[in-house]
Amino acid sequence: MTSIGGAEMVDWSLAVATATRLVRPGPEVSRDEARAVVAELRRHAKASEEHVRAYTRMIPEGHEPEETPILVVDRPGWIRANVAGFRELLKPLLEKMQERRAGSPGGAVLGAVGGKVTGVELGMLLSFLASRVLGQYETFAPATRELPAGEHGGGRLLLVAPNIVHVERELDVAPHDFRLWVCLHEETHRTQFTGVPWLRDHLQGEIQSFLSATDVDPMTVLERLREAAQTLAGARPEGEEEDGGRSLVELVQTPEQREILGRLTAVMSLLEGHADYVMDGVGPQVVPSVAEIREKFQQRRARGASRLDLALRKLLGLDAKLRQYRDGEKFVRAVVDEVGMDGFNRVWTSPNTLPTKAEIAKPADWVARVHRKAE
Repeated sequence: MTSIGGAEMVDWSLAVATATRLVRPGPEVSRDEARAVVAELRRHAKASEEHVRAYTRMIPEGHEPEETPILVVDRPGWIRANVAGFRELLKPLLEKMQERRAGSPGGAVLGAVGGKVTGVELGMLLSFLASRVLGQYETFAPATRELPAGEHGGGRLLLVAPNIVHVERELDVAPHDFRLWVCLHEETHRTQFTGVPWLRDHLQGEIQSFLSATDVDPMTVLERLREAAQTLAGARPEGEEEDGGRSLVELVQTPEQREILGRLTAVMSLLEGHADYVMDGVGPQVVPSVAEIREKFQQRRARGASRLDLALRKLLGLDAKLRQYRDGEKFVRAVVDEVGMDGFNRVWTSPNTLPTKAEIAKPADWVARVHRKAE
């Protein structure tokens, strides 16, 4: 990893240790209950493969996509997996920050101190997120003995068991149905990446281009992390709640970055909306209480947990992620209604057939561009 005088720009080990120490304990379950939850999630994840493939028709008959591991993890396991992913993705930005810092007075001292400060602050943010994520198709992190991944750079499916149990209890829904419903969403993400061979490299290329194009002073990055950490700790001065609501995405500065961010937003809206559409489409066939689950889950998404939760959601850009679920699902539904599932699946043909940010809001424009132009 990039370093100055032996000090990393981000102390990743300290980030893991901090997040693991601060993360809230999961719900109380007995050892037998925990084993049963893990076993059931594995069964549901496996069963979801066939349901999602049949519904989406993304993988042709006779074709087998690359196998990727299904990992049922606790909150520290999710933290370790995501730190590995961040470490891989942030290399271009950290190398740029290192070059800038190396030429500044006292750069070696800043490297030693700043890496630990940033590690602690990143750990605090991860501790917050680790108690909220239900599942994730982890795309970019390299494989390790503890966290295996698919061959040829493939990803892994993470299911965060304590968070799933916590939410199913909070919503008071049928555990069997809720666990399968969550697995359908995450399995859709796995199908997206394993069924569309170019998607991972395209998305990684866009992210790397975005990070390489940034022109941010290292201290600005540290200050934004510090704002987030202070909000999490409840240490922001009185009267600064609005400031604490600024998003880290506001680090975007150049026209090139704004253009890339628009494309990334459109892709993420497509992926998240498609997953929501699929899990609700498959749901009535295999999840008897899907209507109740969807209604209660949407209410939970909309209201957030507290003022602190709302502030952090805005700061971390999670409010934008909620809009991606909603806008992307509307796009997918409108296109499928217009041209059917096979017509919608033209979206996966190449990067050129992905919707733009404007087309996410106006699905008819995507249909006109991709279908009517081809006809």
